[in-house]
Amino acid sequence: MQRFTCDCGNILFFGSTHCLKCDRDVGYDPEAGKMLRLEPGGGMKRCENGSEHAVCNWLLSAGSPEKLCLACRMNRTIPDLKWGRNLMLWGRTEMAKRRLIYTLLQLGITLQSKAMNPKTGLSFDIVSTLSNPTVTTGHLNGVITVNLEEADDTYRQINRQQLGENSRTLLGHFRHESAHYLWQRFLSDLTWEDPLRMAFRERFGDEWQDYAIALGNHYQQGPPAGWETDYITGYAASHPWEDWAETWAHYLQITDGLETCESLGIQVQHMALPLVILPVEAGFLPTILKHDPVANDAFLAWLQRWICLSSVLNEVSNSIGESELYPFVIPVKVAQKLRLAHHYAQVWRQPKKAVKVPLK
Repeated sequence: MQRFTCDCGNILFFGSTHCLKCDRDVGYDPEAGKMLRLEPGGGMKRCENGSEHAVCNWLLSAGSPEKLCLACRMNRTIPDLKWGRNLMLWGRTEMAKRRLIYTLLQLGITLQSKAMNPKTGLSFDIVSTLSNPTVTTGHLNGVITVNLEEADDTYRQINRQQLGENSRTLLGHFRHESAHYLWQRFLSDLTWEDPLRMAFRERFGDEWQDYAIALGNHYQQGPPAGWETDYITGYAASHPWEDWAETWAHYLQITDGLETCESLGIQVQHMALPLVILPVEAGFLPTILKHDPVANDAFLAWLQRWICLSSVLNEVSNSIGESELYPFVIPVKVAQKLRLAHHYAQVWRQPKKAVKVPLK
């Protein structure tokens, strides 16, 4: 997340709705990619979900016939706000969703709702177990369904412990499911001979192995012994599609984490090097794709910065008595999968509105 400031010079945050210094209302403009003050009679207005329910701080043009911002227009289903804690949980869910959309837009990936573009659009069903006890988080044909109760910290942590996960976050769900959406949008229609499709199979395996059987085996038997050398999580070992989704979610996590730290002035050059130094082959693309030593080196430097920063974040977290913020290890094979995820992000970037991923 980038660093935001008000026109008065005060620091603002991605979820800010009011500046404490100048006492003015503020909001995020996704078109401009920055926080703006809401001026009386000005050119921007607050999303209706913000003005009526206080769950959104995004803005849209005052002259727009739309009442909802870009992110909220992607909602196909929202929870019944008359029930219990649904409003509070929905607010948390919307914040996580907006962070995902922010990152995808920063990568230059264009987004439309399915109402606007039924073929490649993206929409969200945010469903509470109060209305549908069988709801599960997942993706199908451009619609990401999120179980509203995942916004409840206790509910989510119980699931994390039962599933033996190192980490389980609401934002992580959105990032993971966005990978399934992007696979369908950009890769599913490619021929098997297409280099991008062949590169996927070289890194992640044959995606056409039976998905239901693979998931069933995973939940019955758990991940294979030694999975840590090939996968970022145990769940990634269940099927190539899940390996891709876990890898892409991790790529977005690193992208956001580095942007946040570096925009706030936390620079790697002021820190000791981490104990783990990735070898040069960790930055290689699959053999079917063109070898680019400059791009490979830039990716490795980017990933090495994150390994260093994450070590510092873990130590800070431990120092205040909390568990590690980043309970992951990135072996060479996982780094190579992240390298392909970065390559896809570059390919899917739209030139006119591209914001290059910062690999300094």
